[in-house]
Amino acid sequence: MGAFVRFEQVKKVYQMGEVQIEALHDASFSVERGELCVIVGPSGAGKTTLLNILGGMDTLTEGAVYLGEEEVSAYSAKRLTAYRRHDIGFVFQFYNLVPNLTALENVELAAQICRDPLDAAQVLRSVGLEHRMSNFPAQLSGGEQQRVAIARALAKNPQLLLCDEPTGALDYNTGKAILKLLQDMSRQKGMTVVIITHNSALTAMADRVVQVKNGTVVSQAVNPAPVPVEEIEW
Repeated sequence: MGAFVRFEQVKKVYQMGEVQIEALHDASFSVERGELCVIVGPSGAGKTTLLNILGGMDTLTEGAVYLGEEEVSAYSAKRLTAYRRHDIGFVFQFYNLVPNLTALENVELAAQICRDPLDAAQVLRSVGLEHRMSNFPAQLSGGEQQRVAIARALAKNPQLLLCDEPTGALDYNTGKAILKLLQDMSRQKGMTVVIITHNSALTAMADRVVQVKNGTVVSQAVNPAPVPVEEIEW
């Protein structure tokens, strides 16, 4: 059986007026179903471009990207919209919650656009927010807002959860709690989770580590003994 996520010799070139900027070249890696994969590299290495292509928010210039048996990079614009809506959950550094909706309503909003959503209240309970469902974002801490954002992504019942620096706007202890939640989702629910970060200490928690540098994948390795998030220091 092939890998669940596959990048094959991906290249991405942006045209800025008369200037071409190569964001990715010869980028290849794979992720198995149910793994927690950490993609690590310095700022400007190409991590976010890679994640945006995998999430259907950007298109590639050359190469191929697969999710399961489907070639995502061959999708039409209409099919990419459906892919983003149904197959992918997104968690960003900033929470992007709707300020005049409660936590529960924010999660329900995402669930309304999906084929087979999970129960919004149950998902909020699973991320420890059973007592905060009727609160508005301004009444929540940063960590609680990020938990709502994760619940919103999970309520879509996605095949793949993509996280772009999900702890970047959080303090150390709150960030660790969010990372533990993501690790638990992978361990307990069998969800495939991809986290991009510049923090190499987070590679210890991963099943698979992909290193990106200067616009390409320089290494990938399976971690035989991932460390619980509680034991990681940075």
